[in-house]
Amino acid sequence: MANIKPSLAKGTRDFSAKEMEKRSFIFDTLKRVFKKFGYNEIQTPSFENLSTLTGKYGEEGDQLIFKILNSGDFLNKTPEILINDKNSKKIIPHIADKALRYDLTVPFARYVVMHQHEIALPFKRFQIQPVWRADRPQRGRYREFYQCDVDVVGSASLLNEAEFILIYNEALTALGLKNFTIKINNRKVLTGIAQILGKPELIVDMTVAIDKLDKIGLEGVNKELLERGFEEKDLEILRPIILLEGDSFEKLESLRVILEKSDIGLEGIQDIEEVFNYLRSFGKSDLLEKTVEVDITLARGLNYYTGCIFEVKTNEVAMGSIGGGGRYDDLTGMFGLKGLTGVGVSFGADRIYDVLEELNLFPSSSSAVTKVLIVNFDKSLEQHTLPLLLRLRDQGIAAELYPVVAKLRKQMGYADDKNIPYVLLVGEQEVENGEFSIKDMVTGEQKLLNIDEVISLLR
Repeated sequence: MANIKPSLAKGTRDFSAKEMEKRSFIFDTLKRVFKKFGYNEIQTPSFENLSTLTGKYGEEGDQLIFKILNSGDFLNKTPEILINDKNSKKIIPHIADKALRYDLTVPFARYVVMHQHEIALPFKRFQIQPVWRADRPQRGRYREFYQCDVDVVGSASLLNEAEFILIYNEALTALGLKNFTIKINNRKVLTGIAQILGKPELIVDMTVAIDKLDKIGLEGVNKELLERGFEEKDLEILRPIILLEGDSFEKLESLRVILEKSDIGLEGIQDIEEVFNYLRSFGKSDLLEKTVEVDITLARGLNYYTGCIFEVKTNEVAMGSIGGGGRYDDLTGMFGLKGLTGVGVSFGADRIYDVLEELNLFPSSSSAVTKVLIVNFDKSLEQHTLPLLLRLRDQGIAAELYPVVAKLRKQMGYADDKNIPYVLLVGEQEVENGEFSIKDMVTGEQKLLNIDEVISLLR
């Protein structure tokens, strides 16, 4: 067999031990904040039935779902006319009935419906797991990446939306970010805009197009709107709305005039104002001035959002959104459970990782896992070194013994490569005297200490 050159699938990555420590720093920080706000962790399978996922993310989202081929001779059950037709959309239902999850929200909705008699409402959960999208890989965008979702279902209170803003602010601040923007809009506002244009049936087409403003510019948005059934007179009305200026409060006042004949549009404005009032009651008016921003072009092109929607961007690094989400009043209805409203947001862990790396915000201690390495001088000394190793670990100290007898230089080099801060030298003389030479690998300082003093130093 010819040798195969090892390679990674496009859009995926390996993670070294050092990288995993940094990722754990992100996940642990987020978990602490989520739990502080009353959320508990669940997990769902890596793949779902294809029917569970399709039709939930819009036409473009459905195309990015990784389908899993059925096991066995999947083509045997496919009508020959479809194979010859070579139309993938028609063939897929015959050859694939499962798919890798596209996000964590739809599987969560499926979970809630299946476990509705076991959970207490409102049900608050967080979930940190990988998702997969057949997207074009680029900087900050991967085909396999982790999402960190936090959702609550069974509560219509806009207090939840206000708390999600607080969660974003507290978590990102705890990670070391200082300058970020939490954008807010409301799908009811967008529905109201579609109404005043006289094209409520094109709400999805409108939101998908204007959501791309940052990527393709106003001219590109106008071109796409025309292709999706809008007219030049619609674009004239839309242009000043899309380019709305001023602070959040000025934008809301302008929108109130624009949408004065749309009840649902005005309801969307009231929702945003109520969220702002909650933030004021929390004593967080400073967030409204510095961090939270009303953005009418924010559409979150997913079909299931029905109320407030969010997106978070860092202003310290050129990067896409590092979080987003919103309210979904009818998501569980797709699985047979009507009338259960929910709202949730997501943290883009992989993008956050890249931001923290670029800004050098990871704690320096995150690169060291093992605290002390015991040097292996002699096989016969294992009867003394192994009990020492066990005692250190029993005291909660991450420790390891170099597994074979080797030159001291080689063992020291191993400690350096792993950023192990201390090396414990256990030779015959040390065993006899009951004192051990411990070396600080950063300063080079070396001390003679008994085992209790060693434990005290390392702890």
